[in-house]
Amino acid sequence: MERITSTPRDGWEEIIRSQGLTYSTSELPGGGTTEYWNESAAYVFTLAEVEALEPQVEQLHRMALEAARFLADEQWRPGSPWRCLGLPEYAVEYAVNSLNRGDPDLYGRFDLVYSGVPGEPVKMLEYNADTATGIVESAICQWYWYEALHGATPGRDQWNSLFEAIRDRFATLRLLLPGGGMHFAHTELERTGEDIMNTAVLRDCADQAGWRTTSLLMSDIGWDASLKEFVDLADEPIQNIFKLYPWEDMMAEEFGPLLAAQRPTGWIEPAWKMFLSTKVLGAAMWHLYPDHENLLPSYVDGPRDMTSWVKKPLHGREGDNIEIFRADSGEHLVQPGRYGAEGHVWQQYTQIPNFPGPDGAPNYPVLGAWVVNGESVGVGIRESDGPVTDYYARFVPNLIDG
Repeated sequence: MERITSTPRDGWEEIIRSQGLTYSTSELPGGGTTEYWNESAAYVFTLAEVEALEPQVEQLHRMALEAARFLADEQWRPGSPWRCLGLPEYAVEYAVNSLNRGDPDLYGRFDLVYSGVPGEPVKMLEYNADTATGIVESAICQWYWYEALHGATPGRDQWNSLFEAIRDRFATLRLLLPGGGMHFAHTELERTGEDIMNTAVLRDCADQAGWRTTSLLMSDIGWDASLKEFVDLADEPIQNIFKLYPWEDMMAEEFGPLLAAQRPTGWIEPAWKMFLSTKVLGAAMWHLYPDHENLLPSYVDGPRDMTSWVKKPLHGREGDNIEIFRADSGEHLVQPGRYGAEGHVWQQYTQIPNFPGPDGAPNYPVLGAWVVNGESVGVGIRESDGPVTDYYARFVPNLIDG
């Protein structure tokens, strides 16, 4: 993998806005703005690289499912050190029941470190399998960028079949879930437009797969006490619903305990994804698969013998409240945020490779590897100026060449 320079298209700002990326511009804390979408560069893979990386992503997913089963079983073992998910007991029970039923899921995204050297394994940082965003830029914007600049060039392609995979998975879900209707919900608390646009793309996939779809806000979901069902604004029962809202937040709110009392609802993502969206997952995977080449040592009880480590809150997002300690350099970095009361894991620090630009400015990329129905279906790459991928990271499109 290499990082190359690329000439931005004329009018690229309007192009990406028309494709749904309406939230590319962010205000910086010290003043000024920065752009999330960056087509002045591209990350280039060889086909052989992609063919070597895809099985690793799929194996990580299978290992994550085994770890979810392990965590579910450990919740009923008295004194188990794995009873540390930062969730109320009724939430854990609901997640276990969902896993035992085999409730169908939709998608997830691994965050991976890759050296860029062919043959070297990726290292898993975490797995967001509940509320992963980045679909607009990964599935749509970078694909049209590729089509415009490279689609007519023989031998070139893009590691990207995300939209088609999600659409096809929605078609399969029609066979697995009752009825033909699907609600799509997001929260109005997210102000940039990212949640509503990601949800809109997913709804489009469902429409194309033949679902009857309805949009609503999470705050618009009501509860019918007599029917023991969640209902929409028209008091229609919600039979199936995609919600871009974390399970741990749902369970902590007033209606959380009602979930266990309701008639079955087809939640997408299903409740068992609580086992995959917690940072405890990485520690469980390391426990089950010690010294696996795609994993980093991770523990729930402290850094143990690690001299350089990253302390992560169990439900943290976008680098919030991450603490980094490096014995070799003496670096000690603590990120602000609102997470941490739920608990932490300690993961071995790994150096994200630097792919400097023509001006020498650093670029530290993290690969967001998409998984749908257990298959690797593409990648979205975010790069940062430093070791933490935060709110000011840049999305850079990818290309397969050779």
